[in-house]
Amino acid sequence: MIKSLIPTFIKEFIWQSEQFWRRQTGGLRLLPNFIIIGAQRCGTTTLYHYLVQHPQVAEASVKEVHYFDLDFTKGTPWYRSHFITSIYKSYIERVTKRNLLVGEASPYYIFHPHVPKRVAQLLPSAKLILLLRNPVDRAYSHYYNEIRWGFETVSSFEKAIDIEAERLAGEVDKMMADEHYYSYNHHHFSYLARGIYLEQVERWLKFFDREQLLILKSEDFYRQTPAVFKQVLDFLNLPTWELPNYKNYNRADNPKIAPLTRKRLLDYFAPHNRRLTEYLGDNFDFN
Repeated sequence: MIKSLIPTFIKEFIWQSEQFWRRQTGGLRLLPNFIIIGAQRCGTTTLYHYLVQHPQVAEASVKEVHYFDLDFTKGTPWYRSHFITSIYKSYIERVTKRNLLVGEASPYYIFHPHVPKRVAQLLPSAKLILLLRNPVDRAYSHYYNEIRWGFETVSSFEKAIDIEAERLAGEVDKMMADEHYYSYNHHHFSYLARGIYLEQVERWLKFFDREQLLILKSEDFYRQTPAVFKQVLDFLNLPTWELPNYKNYNRADNPKIAPLTRKRLLDYFAPHNRRLTEYLGDNFDFN
């Protein structure tokens, strides 16, 4: 209540002061131990909020730092400014006698072609977490998310996926030719492309050992939340911890997808899902 009464300009001044202080102390700040690299609209927000409630996890200043994809030119000190200081970590560990981890979650990381190499160069030992959802549901949720944020103006999902190839034509080539080229269309309108998961996983595994990458099905995460959350904690070598409330964050109620559209996309993604299943040796045959 009191916070809501603070004038906007004072809130802005406080925020700017904090950002300045964080940048000035960047050299004293840590780099993350783990990153949730994606995929978008697959439960990354929910999993991140679960993890940062664990007493041995320190959250970033914002959930999606977007350093390795959108803000790479700002440099490592800027990235460090989003995390706790080594002094704070040492103090907490001395008091609690427990190790403290730092992490972030930026779901565009999995899809951006330059990110795996950038992460490997700065954080070669990082643990990576990837949530994969049925690509049909992911694409549909992605479209309505772009509508809500005002980035998408095409009036129907069907029309948006019909023109996706045209929108994305040549964009990856431009990104590969110029490391700092920003593709608005690649970022916002890649509804189907982001659901071809195998290409993205293979790109990451060129730079990281398979043991560093935990891949989960979003459907399992939401159906068996305590069990899957424990799996994540085990992966991060964190002790079991029961959340007081398994709330679903960032959920949106969208119109139901048309049955013919769903069937069309299930058929489209089926061969990609089969290849992913064969490659990983796990069942990703979404239906």
